[in-house]
Amino acid sequence: MTASTEFDTDVIVVGTGPAGAATALALADYGVKTHVVSKWNWLANTPRAHITNQRAMEVLRDLGIEDEVTRLATPWEHMGDTMFTTSLVGDEIARIRTWGTGDKRYGDYLQGSPCTMLDIPQTLMEPVLVKNAAARGADVSFNTEYLSHEQDETGVTVRLLNKQSGQEYTQRARYLVGADGAKSKVAEELGLPFEGEVARAGTVYILFNADLRQHVEHRPSILHWIMNPAASIGEIGMATFRAIRPWDQWILGWGFDIDAGEPDLSDEFLLSQIRTLTGIADLEVDIERKMIWYVNQQHAELYHRGRVFCAGDAVHRHPPSSGLGSNTCMQDAFNLAWKLAFAVKGWADETLPASYSDERVPVGRQIVARANQSRKDYAPVRAAISDSEASDPLAAGLKRLRSATPEGVAARKALHAALELKNTEFNAQGVELNQRYESSAVIPDPTLGDEEWQRDRQLHLQATTRPGAKLPHAWLVNEKGVRVSTLDVTGHGLMSLVTGISGAAWAEAAHRIRAPYLRTVVVGEPEHADLYGDWNAVSEIDEAGAILVRPDGYIAWRQPAAVLDAEEAYRQLTAALSKVLGTPEGNGENS
Repeated sequence: MTASTEFDTDVIVVGTGPAGAATALALADYGVKTHVVSKWNWLANTPRAHITNQRAMEVLRDLGIEDEVTRLATPWEHMGDTMFTTSLVGDEIARIRTWGTGDKRYGDYLQGSPCTMLDIPQTLMEPVLVKNAAARGADVSFNTEYLSHEQDETGVTVRLLNKQSGQEYTQRARYLVGADGAKSKVAEELGLPFEGEVARAGTVYILFNADLRQHVEHRPSILHWIMNPAASIGEIGMATFRAIRPWDQWILGWGFDIDAGEPDLSDEFLLSQIRTLTGIADLEVDIERKMIWYVNQQHAELYHRGRVFCAGDAVHRHPPSSGLGSNTCMQDAFNLAWKLAFAVKGWADETLPASYSDERVPVGRQIVARANQSRKDYAPVRAAISDSEASDPLAAGLKRLRSATPEGVAARKALHAALELKNTEFNAQGVELNQRYESSAVIPDPTLGDEEWQRDRQLHLQATTRPGAKLPHAWLVNEKGVRVSTLDVTGHGLMSLVTGISGAAWAEAAHRIRAPYLRTVVVGEPEHADLYGDWNAVSEIDEAGAILVRPDGYIAWRQPAAVLDAEEAYRQLTAALSKVLGTPEGNGENS
């Protein structure tokens, strides 16, 4: 095929789920011509993902849609206590304070980010992402199926099918992004290497409407775990009630034996199951949808080949435990989009996007392992509550658990220890915010050794300005007296050079470079006043040092020592930009 430098668009994105829609939104926001296609005629038709963690909310904040998402979501305070009961209205066995809402962790979450967690079903999230992508210039085509692609040294030719007319056509783009889900055709065509297994367990999900307000409003929670013989099969061995629309729309899920064939999905059985597990024999129920899904534990070891990239479930496939799915998808998008934008605009070498694989593969590997381990970590909870040797394991286990015997003491101790372990699923702020990147787009600080973790890395955020870490959140005050985060004055599609009032040499160097992609943030000046001293406490650099922050909020490079000479600052800054972006030194000067 003869390579062409004539392009119909800059980037074609396949898929309108959280990864594809967030990629399209970010690219459109950065002014990159983008065509996003979906073979379906609309967006998510089931609630699917819902937990939205602080890092994903930071991405949405940067893209200007945090307020819109918040208006549609179940607020943080209603995500609340996660309960273990014998039925929804039955005996309570235990509660866990979850998603950072408990007294012990609430302050950690407030200190770690300007954003709270939220709960928003995918049926509500996707329309916000896609609508805003289109409003900012992305072309969106539904009923358009991706067929194949061919790439060369200058671009990608993509073959598409208009499913309404039956017409096939091709489009030429600089890059292709496959965000086409767990059965990704793009990933299959690329021959991406995968590790792990698919369909290792099965779950039934029933979406139904029922007014349960009187039973749950006084103890608001997104998740209720039901220990009941009617739902004792499988790895978790419990049923789950998930609030979709508090408090009258729900999903009920339970495991089934995949070796025994398809589970019973008759309306009669499902109604009986809902009534048994709610504990309300005459509950009025409207069943909207029945679904079967399978537990996957699989991730790709490479996310791209050449000019074609994959994101989201196309490269990491796992159960919803720990609530990491759509969050990781949107973060994949945020990592990739700025790199594609810089390459398209000529601000970076075309090798920059390849750093996406280096940075996101370890994250995908981690969250697949974490989500699957979270399922396995229910075993100690079951063991403490249920007596497996009894003819009625749950009844015997509860009797033991509530007895004033040595066995009862041991069971209660075991239960509390098992619930403590579940913090790695429900209060894992570190899993969500402690990612560290190593790639050509990060320049290590030679004054540092390996990072030492002061607390449990999974549970607790360790804020740092080490290169490869996310810029710490600190509250500043602008010239109007309004509180703004360090995350608000950086990002938004640009590189940011952060220094202090005494760092005039850095501001002069940045002005001399005059790169269209580089802003200077001088902390201490009226528009970025450090009135609380928060930045002083977390910056880890001299006031006359500097930190180079990427558009995705990650730190590309830093000079912790004071530099007062403008020529030296210019030399260091141009070298850092050149290395991160893969461009010749001084490329941006006077441009």
